[in-house]
Amino acid sequence: QVQLVESGGDVVQAGGSLRLSCTASGFPFSLYDMRWYRQAPEKGREFVAVIQSNEITVYSEYVKGRFTISRDNSKNTVYLQMDSLKPEDTAVYYCHTFYGQDRWGRGTQVTVTS
Repeated sequence: QVQLVESGGDVVQAGGSLRLSCTASGFPFSLYDMRWYRQAPEKGREFVAVIQSNEITVYSEYVKGRFTISRDNSKNTVYLQMDSLKPEDTAVYYCHTFYGQDRWGRGTQVTVTS
């Protein structure tokens, strides 16, 4: 079955960096776009970034220039490098793809302290 497993969340001070990972299984990873979303407390889930199967990337205006999405098809893994973190980046970060239907991981918590 399709599985998306996120890791790498942590507590970090403002200005710091984190790298999130999402390891996928159960579908032909290299052929599918992979996305990161996030959900802050008492807010809706919002788009963060996407890396298409052809490696084209698109970012939310809130993270552009600070976050970098990448993928390693040999490891079925998508990454989110987060630099210059701000307290407003605090959220649960989710990995997503659409394989027949929306597929979500369980998320990883990122907390940025001021």
